[in-house]
Amino acid sequence: MSAIAVSTTINGDDVEYLCHAEEMLLDVLRNRLGLTGAKEGCGTGDCGACSVLLDGRLVCSCLVLGAEAEGANIETVEGMAVGDRLHPLQTKFIEHAALQCGVCTPGLLIAAKALLAQNPDPTEEEIRFGLAGNLCRCTGYDKVVRAVEDAAREMRKG
Repeated sequence: MSAIAVSTTINGDDVEYLCHAEEMLLDVLRNRLGLTGAKEGCGTGDCGACSVLLDGRLVCSCLVLGAEAEGANIETVEGMAVGDRLHPLQTKFIEHAALQCGVCTPGLLIAAKALLAQNPDPTEEEIRFGLAGNLCRCTGYDKVVRAVEDAAREMRKG
């Protein structure tokens, strides 16, 4: 089976990798590139644990072929912090204890980032709708919603 050469940008860095035609982007990120933030929760695009931004659009990386990333701009949870400085969403998730086991957290952070990029002042209902594709078994979502509200306020100030 021949490999496909892919050139893409991940978290601002130019990246090249080889993958098989049927290999999912999630597997490329985790197994070939060592970016283990995105998690495989379901493998069917139902849980959001593997969410990434692909050319600014929120996608489940378990549903995107690695070869489809050719020429694309990918953002993962690993790219949210700048050096030692956490993204405001990451800080607020910690402050509000909006995480427990951590499986869903990277996907929730990426989904929240996508939401706030489109709507910097969302209502609670808009936040819940924006995060609806991300399932969590631990938090009950209220702390997550409060963290996103708080981060949105902080981001609007700065």
